[in-house]
Amino acid sequence: MAAQLEQALAKLKTTGVRMTPQRHAILSFLLDSMTHPTADDIYKSLESKFPNMSVATVYNNLKVFIESGLVRELTYGDSSSRFDADMTDHYHAVCELCGKISDFEYPPLSDIETTAAEQTGFRVGGYRLEVYGVCPDCTGITKH
Repeated sequence: MAAQLEQALAKLKTTGVRMTPQRHAILSFLLDSMTHPTADDIYKSLESKFPNMSVATVYNNLKVFIESGLVRELTYGDSSSRFDADMTDHYHAVCELCGKISDFEYPPLSDIETTAAEQTGFRVGGYRLEVYGVCPDCTGITKH
């Protein structure tokens, strides 16, 4: 993870983004996290280290990271976006009960982009694939 953090810091530096302690902490948290946290999750995890940091600071820094290509925002139709610092091609499994998101690997489906472009005339910029089910922690829990 240290190498990934160094690369991210170097990328931010080349784009003129000043590195503050809060920005560094948020980026480190995202790079270490496999849970696809919300901005509120990040804030709650870091508030003891940075008591003067606000949720707005977290959102503003996430925006900088997204614009720099270091983080992607995952939206699922509810009010809470989740954030993923793994910018490699990968997919997500989403638990229908608790909302947990887990990464999984599968060969890139780049032919989908080609087919979509050919059939629609769109200049396709990307795609997102999720599968939905029940995570191991929720197995046995019934929906009400």
